Amino acid sequence: MKYVKDKEWLLKNLNENNVRIVDCRFSLVEPEKGKQDYLSNHVPYAVFFDLEKDLSAPVGEHGGRHPLPNVAELVKKLEAAGISSDTTVIAYDNGEGSYAARFWWILQYLGHEEVYVLDGGYKSWLEVNNPVTADIPSFEKADFCVNLRSELLASVEEVKEAVEKQNKILIDSREEKRYLGLEEPIDKKAGHIPGAINKPWMKGLSANQYLPADEQKLRFSDIDPDSQIIVYCGSGVTAVPNFLTLKEAGYEKVKLYVGSFSDWISYEENKIK
Repeated sequence: MKYVKDKEWLLKNLNENNVRIVDCRFSLVEPEKGKQDYLSNHVPYAVFFDLEKDLSAPVGEHGGRHPLPNVAELVKKLEAAGISSDTTVIAYDNGEGSYAARFWWILQYLGHEEVYVLDGGYKSWLEVNNPVTADIPSFEKADFCVNLRSELLASVEEVKEAVEKQNKILIDSREEKRYLGLEEPIDKKAGHIPGAINKPWMKGLSANQYLPADEQKLRFSDIDPDSQIIVYCGSGVTAVPNFLTLKEAGYEKVKLYVGSFSDWISYEENKIK
């Protein structure tokens, strides 16, 4: 299945009542920048969801830097944005792919199938002078039914078991120097989860565009399609593009370790390679 839509599709469907557009722009360096950019201008009819305020729970002792949000609270926000169980949703970021993919994965986890990522993001939208606005839309409250897909989520216990038994493929999605522990600009410890292989998430994109499925298959050609796979990164955000591209490449048994490396190292007993 294809989980990415192009800007031509979005332009054609801008005025469709059953299509909801979600702006997920964010900056880890300037956490308020995404919202400020949205207020300045955005795709017409887009609503804003913030990575840390809407798509993550507050940071605790465990759970990593971007724990999963409270489901009931998120559902209220989705319903207030006019997103029902039947709505087609398309999320965009500034072209990185990861912030929009985080929203995409969470809706998949909640059981919502008709959700997509805008290929190339807002940057691509602007390049062809597509319409933008500063108007903040309002929608009638919708009904969003949750049907949690627990098979998409890997717990820290499952990751520990995968390390001990080597019965699943662990994919570290960070850039190679962080995977190797040569550089760690964010987390308190450097290295990777023992047994994990490295598939940097950014290699699944070129010039902010997701590579086609046949090229994604080449990226993952050393992995048996029948394998059970767990993807992780630093905090469960940039691993999602790998999750998405694995699914597009035909891998069915893929899970996301949401807490990722920042959760793994919060347990003193967990080993690091």
